[in-house]
Amino acid sequence: MGIEIIIDKCTGCALCIKSCPFSAIKIKNKKAEIQANCTLCGSCVESCKFDAIILRRPKLTNKDLSGYKNVWIFVELREKEIKKVSLELASKAREIADTLKEKVGAVILGEKVKHICDNIASYGVDIIYIAENENLKVYNTNTYNSILTGLILKYKPNIVLFPATHLGRDLAPRVAATLEVGLTADCTGLSIKDGLLLQTRPAFGGNIMADIISPNTRPQMATIRPNVMKIQNPKSTHKAEIVSTPVEIDPKAMRVTIKEIIKTTKTTGKSLDEADIIISGGRGMGSAENFKILEDLAKTLNGVVGASRSAVDAGWRPRTDQVGQSGKTVSPKIYIACGISGKIQHQVGMKSSDTIIAINKDPEAPIFDIANCGIVGDLFEVVPILNEELKKNLGKN
Repeated sequence: MGIEIIIDKCTGCALCIKSCPFSAIKIKNKKAEIQANCTLCGSCVESCKFDAIILRRPKLTNKDLSGYKNVWIFVELREKEIKKVSLELASKAREIADTLKEKVGAVILGEKVKHICDNIASYGVDIIYIAENENLKVYNTNTYNSILTGLILKYKPNIVLFPATHLGRDLAPRVAATLEVGLTADCTGLSIKDGLLLQTRPAFGGNIMADIISPNTRPQMATIRPNVMKIQNPKSTHKAEIVSTPVEIDPKAMRVTIKEIIKTTKTTGKSLDEADIIISGGRGMGSAENFKILEDLAKTLNGVVGASRSAVDAGWRPRTDQVGQSGKTVSPKIYIACGISGKIQHQVGMKSSDTIIAINKDPEAPIFDIANCGIVGDLFEVVPILNEELKKNLGKN
């Protein structure tokens, strides 16, 4: 089992060398030759135009799993800083690893990002696998997949967790497909049962919760929704072993080139999934223009505006503002639901908020079942009055 060069087909074109991030291929006598540091990531197979490279990975069975140890997380960055969801994953990984009596590993890919190692280590990470290269500054599916797949094949983690963000939802399935292992998406709960990772996620429109295990393959892989795992208090005394992974990336060999990044979300203030105060509107808002009163309240409270799926589907708010099962999962200190009935699909995305305040004309609305404080009334009367009183008490004009 392994990787093989078909000599008769190999032309010595060196395309495989350009595609290999680990510098594990050399040309000898005008033929490609695989070096001992090959990780079987498979990037060379995709690059070869002559079908001269064959990759055979061993199929995993129950007998092969004893060598897989430790709980890994993929650390997502935003402008070279750790995203909040990565701290959530690190905290949960520490809890899982303690149960299994294993270590926590973190994978960091980027350009000049070693400065964040102490920070992520303080949340319980024992080993940090870091790859730095100027061509890793911007996320690229194929490049990140090759490096991460190579690291997994080399070090054999038992569990690998990804954030269920746009990036994580793109990368995790690619890695899982390359490794031919299972992946549970959008988990809201993780635990250990009989030595296996019990992965919990909503199913059938959020009406039931499904528990999923992967008993026959390794690593066990899952993406985790942001804002569902509690962040533990960091310990500055906790230090991690740093494992630097040299990588060589030829921009000419990259199948996709990022020409420009266009931001369609807000350029100022916190994003919806990282805000401390969220004021959300639903079908009861009636129109896009009526969201102005929620924006005014959000300005008073230094919060942000969210929306239910019905409001987004009606075109009143952009998709990036959607809270719920098919939108973002949030966990602010205060969540104010205005004109939102609160069906289970919406509750999945916000029920972990510290304090939930509901404003709705229907006293039977499901949102009141989970609200800490409920106001039965017309939101167009209640919200302006609430805003004015807050302004007086907060000293804002």
